[in-house]
Amino acid sequence: MRDGYLQGWRLGACERVQQIITATQKQTAPLNARILYVPQFFEAIDWGVEAALRLRVQHVAVAAPQQMMEAVDSFQPDLVLVLNGLHFFPEDHLSNIDRLRQRGIRCAVWFADDPYLTDDSSRHAPHYDYVFTNEQACVPLYESLGVPHVHHLPLAVHPELFRPLRTNAEYAYDICFIGMGFQNRIRIFDEIAPYLQDKKVIMAGFNWQRLTRYPLLARFIQNRWIPVPETVHYYNGAKVVINMHRTVHPGMDNHNSGMWPAVSVNPRTFEISGSGAFQLSDVRDELQSLYAIGSEIEAYRDANELMQKIDHYLRHEEERNRVAVRGYRRTIRDHTFVERIGRLLALTGFAP
Repeated sequence: MRDGYLQGWRLGACERVQQIITATQKQTAPLNARILYVPQFFEAIDWGVEAALRLRVQHVAVAAPQQMMEAVDSFQPDLVLVLNGLHFFPEDHLSNIDRLRQRGIRCAVWFADDPYLTDDSSRHAPHYDYVFTNEQACVPLYESLGVPHVHHLPLAVHPELFRPLRTNAEYAYDICFIGMGFQNRIRIFDEIAPYLQDKKVIMAGFNWQRLTRYPLLARFIQNRWIPVPETVHYYNGAKVVINMHRTVHPGMDNHNSGMWPAVSVNPRTFEISGSGAFQLSDVRDELQSLYAIGSEIEAYRDANELMQKIDHYLRHEEERNRVAVRGYRRTIRDHTFVERIGRLLALTGFAP
């Protein structure tokens, strides 16, 4: 009964916030431009970018990397925007980017995996007119490579995907973490494994067999990829959603031999709060410029503080809900793909 009341209060408050934000946002006419978008097949990001482009621009086309040149010939874009360009964009296609630039077509890339794959992204970056990076600390890297225009552009949320919603009992957990078992995450969860034993916990993703205390946590782990719609249900159903960034150190998980640091947040920061969920994130320097820590989001610095704050917010339910709703308000006001694409278009020379 109590959990149902709390969920209803949170959802009602989020709905009211959404109504107010929608009523106060200025609507701008779409730009008279032609943008070709080349996705990288991360649906949580790709769908948000494409939807935002279609709101902001009159003429938008989408083409897989292998069909990019054919799409350019038929669509005649003013700008080609490539997302990441690292996983599905073969390096021999970079010569196609060079040819497009020689034809006078502006080309931009938005790196979404910095700084973890900088060994790869640094080879790609010099082929573009514009480089946008999710990681503030990587701006000097791309500037040193002679890229004409380099900008930090955080990732964001697509509110049609990540949103507050009512869930059923199968998604109700005390604690939720969804993500890969990177080495720094393994160390933290090994440390807090005894503390979690009397909690209702879900940990979903791959590589959690690396845990030293795997037998203690095995009953909590779903060794699978969680589709986006299901992820949203888990975020909404959990009392505490943990966000834990990955380490920057080179190794089996990263291609970052230059040891470029990470000060910026991951896309889950926006996706969790955009779902109206209570988020407990590890600290990144950029976090405090995006959210008010302690009011719109909570943060921890080590395993001990993580356990202390989980305890606090499991016991203080209404405070937890208020933080979640304030985080939701900040997210849909300031951290959507519509806002980011508007900024990207202005920086690539398309006047509003």
